[in-house]
Amino acid sequence: MLKAKIIPVTPFQQNCTLLWCDETMKGAVVDAGGEVDVILDAIKAQGVEVEKILITHGHLDHAGGAAELAERLHIPIIGPQKEDKFWIDQIPDNCRTYGIPVGRSFNPDQWLEGGDQVMVGNVTLDVYYCPGHTPGHVIFHNKEAKFAQVGDVLFHGSIGRTDFPRGDHATLLKSIREQLWPLGDDTTFVSGHGPVSTFGQERATNPFVRDGA
Repeated sequence: MLKAKIIPVTPFQQNCTLLWCDETMKGAVVDAGGEVDVILDAIKAQGVEVEKILITHGHLDHAGGAAELAERLHIPIIGPQKEDKFWIDQIPDNCRTYGIPVGRSFNPDQWLEGGDQVMVGNVTLDVYYCPGHTPGHVIFHNKEAKFAQVGDVLFHGSIGRTDFPRGDHATLLKSIREQLWPLGDDTTFVSGHGPVSTFGQERATNPFVRDGA
């Protein structure tokens, strides 16, 4: 029932993702980082009625286009966890620093916590709180599809950076091992950048978090 279309946006090639329920054709955009016209074109091409924007964390490449997209579609922004407010507030300044089109800060219509659930049509996404890359990072998981949207917590062959303000390496490793691994080796995940992978593949090969590392 859950479908996904990855839409790389911004010079960071961030994996903005269109998720939808193929039964209702209602959907959500995860991490609208920028290039809103590109996102809107992808939504139109899939014929999806987008009802909300989901944000994993407040970095500019994941949240910089959220305010504009929400305004143009008249939909709410949901997430991340409230500890990332300081990152969202810095979006305009950080865009200028990196020399990319300036995104807008915003106040989400709903902050998220671990244990929350978000509906995409008839599909339930469970929310897991996974700090470390940022203090308010969350991920989204659908157990029936064995699918997760993990932002910058975990990548194919790597993990998220922790050298930004309020990042913490030990906390990130704990989030991966205690929040992601129990979701199952056969779970496919979309990360914030790069190719998709599975938790099982990363447990076997990822040099940062493989079993026994």
